[in-house]
Amino acid sequence: MPHVSYPTRSYLLAFFILFGFAMQASGLKMVRIDTTKTDTTEVKKDVLPDSIANEPQEVMIFWTKKNAVGVNFNEVAFINWNSGGNNSISALFHGNFERKYQKKLLSWKSNASMRYGLNAQEGRELRKSEDQIQVSSTFGYRRDSVSNFRYSAKFNFNTQFANGYRYPDTNRPISKFMAPGYVFLGIGTEYSHPKDDLTVYISPVTQKSTFVLDRVLSNEGMFGVTPAVKDEEGNILEEGERVRTEFGVLVTSGFTKEVFKNVNLDNQISLYSDYLNKFGNVDVDWQMNVNMVVNTFIKASIGSHLRYDDDVKVKEDINGDGNLETLGPKVQFKQMLGVGVVYEF
Repeated sequence: MPHVSYPTRSYLLAFFILFGFAMQASGLKMVRIDTTKTDTTEVKKDVLPDSIANEPQEVMIFWTKKNAVGVNFNEVAFINWNSGGNNSISALFHGNFERKYQKKLLSWKSNASMRYGLNAQEGRELRKSEDQIQVSSTFGYRRDSVSNFRYSAKFNFNTQFANGYRYPDTNRPISKFMAPGYVFLGIGTEYSHPKDDLTVYISPVTQKSTFVLDRVLSNEGMFGVTPAVKDEEGNILEEGERVRTEFGVLVTSGFTKEVFKNVNLDNQISLYSDYLNKFGNVDVDWQMNVNMVVNTFIKASIGSHLRYDDDVKVKEDINGDGNLETLGPKVQFKQMLGVGVVYEF
């Protein structure tokens, strides 16, 4: 049985504790109360609606939740089209689940986001177009009810569902579940604008762990982990590392705003630099989306996602010998356009 390191066990424990509380809270009745002004030591029936006042009040709940699931479609079909073209269809399934706890000066916000896309084109195999699992949780405390600053602790986890390939080669995966997986854990301060939906988080004490749990990929040194040590004949003398740990500074910012009626801008950016390894080289993760509401269920979105990680080296077969040569880091960019159905509950 493979050995699981102490940091790995700690992150898994934090992950399951987080979702245990979130799922438990999701099944409880919500009672909205201004927790910065109301004495919550007991519930007075004369301030509650009759339907609630007549029920036994055993515990006060300060949780709110948001859930949204949906699917975006894109389809092209040709019949006797003399300009040519291939029939194709693509689908992107996505879900977003948010839990927020607010009581007086304490706050705890957790979010889980999942996306998985497939593309089918005439004359070729089914291909994955998008794949993401992201979980984040932020715990905050502010000194008084009017302060815009909070002392915060932040946890963030990223990985994917299925194998990734450099198409058309589907025999050799270039990524898998938890290969890579990223975990950020740190403490700092967070600023929230009192009117605009703007947050800025700064953590001078952040640990970043990169997981490559697949042995083949870790031996190749993918995603910045130390590769295996081999002899002249290619035999492995020492296995590659499966977890790479860094310690540095993290700055994140989120901004959402309705720029026009039924048109919302969502901008999220994360900047990280490691103190011990080439401090000043900044890892960038920047997402910007424009969401347009057609009606209650139909929505359209235009988005972009830019990544840069100095430790992630591009590998390509540049001489056609079937072996991948390691090149330098490059900017990764993805653009999305979709129209689909979204159900919120």
